[in-house]
Amino acid sequence: MSEPDDLLADIEALEAKLQQARESITRRFIGQERVVDLTLATLLCGGHGLLVGLPGLGKTRLVETLSTVMGLDGNRIQFTPDLMPADILGSEVLDTAADGSRAFRFVPGPVFCQLLMADEINRASPRTQSALLQAMQERTVTVAGEDRLLGTPFHVLATQNPIEQEGTYPLPEAQLDRFLFQIDVQYPDRKTERDILLATTGASEAEAHQVFTADELIAAQNLLRRMPVGDSVVEMILDLVRAFRPEEPGASQRVVDTVAWGPGPRAAQALMLAVRARALLQARLAPNAEDVIDMARPVLTHRMQLNFSARARGDSLADLIDSTAAELTRTGAAA
Repeated sequence: MSEPDDLLADIEALEAKLQQARESITRRFIGQERVVDLTLATLLCGGHGLLVGLPGLGKTRLVETLSTVMGLDGNRIQFTPDLMPADILGSEVLDTAADGSRAFRFVPGPVFCQLLMADEINRASPRTQSALLQAMQERTVTVAGEDRLLGTPFHVLATQNPIEQEGTYPLPEAQLDRFLFQIDVQYPDRKTERDILLATTGASEAEAHQVFTADELIAAQNLLRRMPVGDSVVEMILDLVRAFRPEEPGASQRVVDTVAWGPGPRAAQALMLAVRARALLQARLAPNAEDVIDMARPVLTHRMQLNFSARARGDSLADLIDSTAAELTRTGAAA
């Protein structure tokens, strides 16, 4: 077979496994198909995700289920104000042997895994939050002057409560930019909530089962990067990202009046991977303009900031992103 035929066959085979993974996840995390697809896309892209939602919406349950289904070694850290960097990264301890000799031994922290759940990440101090920066970007940590490799693959899925801000430390922009997606977890609809009540309050609950292995996930990540992206989609990604930079020549007056700072090149990289992941989840060989529009909000929302006047007016980044993406689509169609 030719290379496109091989690629299409690989995509079709992977799509079947992804469908099995969806079904297994939704046995324990009922409904919320958009959230499930975005978390799967996070792993397919090899990135990290920030789950933002109110308490009790199943964020922790989702990550625990994902660890089982994807066959990843998972750890969980409950972030608190007194958490120290060593509690995440690990530390060296002094051991005394039977002959009286002494030597330092490294005790790895919970970051040494393949899927790390950082629960309520904004409750830790900036010093502790920064301990994750190197891990998220470079997949290594430096302890006592020595670089130590993390698990392969390595992903962080962090949770954050959007309303309870007392005693919390907002994530710095540099760390927010390391998250591939901001995944907003909303209230379930009435039917879904009824299904949750019936499924989780009985004598037993459904169990998720493993579908992937770590090696199979790595292979899927490599396959995603082989997917072709058409020039029109590349140009749309560039147009969209650059449209939100108020200092960019040709920026709309609405962006100039609303945005304090816009997304950087890492946002464009993230969107390139994201549109491939959405196409892959739908068993398509290549992404299209619809993928760009659909993935714009989870990729860009946390990489932009409204200025003071826009916040005072009650403007919404989500509305700005959606309307700008729609306008670019109309402009492109007209051209």
